[in-house]
Amino acid sequence: MSEDALYQHLATGATTVCRAWTVVRRDGVVMGFTDHDRDLSVDGVVCRADTGMTARALQQTTGLSVDNSEAVGALSDAAISEGDLLAGRFDGADVRAYLVNWAVPGDWLLQFRGSLGEISRSGGGFRAELRGLSEVLNQPQGYAFQPTCSAVLGDSRCKFDTAQPGYSADWVVEAVEDSRVFLFADTGNLDERWFEYGRLDVLTGTAAGLVGVVKNDRTTAEGRQIELWQSIGASILAGDMVRVTTGCNKTAATCRTKFANFLNFRGFPHIPGEDWLTSYPVPDRPTGGGGPLLPLLSLPPATPT
Repeated sequence: MSEDALYQHLATGATTVCRAWTVVRRDGVVMGFTDHDRDLSVDGVVCRADTGMTARALQQTTGLSVDNSEAVGALSDAAISEGDLLAGRFDGADVRAYLVNWAVPGDWLLQFRGSLGEISRSGGGFRAELRGLSEVLNQPQGYAFQPTCSAVLGDSRCKFDTAQPGYSADWVVEAVEDSRVFLFADTGNLDERWFEYGRLDVLTGTAAGLVGVVKNDRTTAEGRQIELWQSIGASILAGDMVRVTTGCNKTAATCRTKFANFLNFRGFPHIPGEDWLTSYPVPDRPTGGGGPLLPLLSLPPATPT
């Protein structure tokens, strides 16, 4: 790469430049696009010219506001398909935009780096918002004081290993309705509602790599029925393999009894509620958080000396 050579080329006044983009999806798939009339290799990625991609001029500021730019293109099975957009495979994908000397593709300049934001489809094409690196600074930071746990099951704060036997299972789909309600057979002796608030990962088929959140987990006469909060955005067929991971309702009791992980509980189960701030003393009515105090450790009673 030679930025100096590109600047010198631009200074001549007669230029041979074009734009190129690379997109890295969260599942690791790398794609390249260019508005030139032939394919170019930019930053180690082959940018294809037959995708119909184009972009508006980049508008960048020195502040922390989101950079104002868009990328538009035509939907095609060879590049970006409508099914992939519906499935959310491009949500939050990493994007880099380049200015390239197409006569010497090794001379390019990185003009923009960020991620894909809102994506809309119409008339056989799509329009994707480009969000700059400052977008992450708009996310809320810090922790809230609340009765329930603020950690995500299995993350670095929770520290629970969901790969332990009994907390996840790989099942073959027997029947499926609207990519949202799944029926399984021979699921072992796991308790009903064990997987509620958990996740369902699709392992095989056209929807492989997509994830859903479990709403209901019931045992019926036909078998185990798992219902998601929202349909997965790709087709799932009988015979596909999925992995179902148990869920947590974020309460202290569940953390202690279901996971034996109360030492890592990240909530405040005895904090007074908001209604307590405006209440008045009433006999026999507790003013603490909710319910009896929970012991921090299950230790034997101390032996008097």
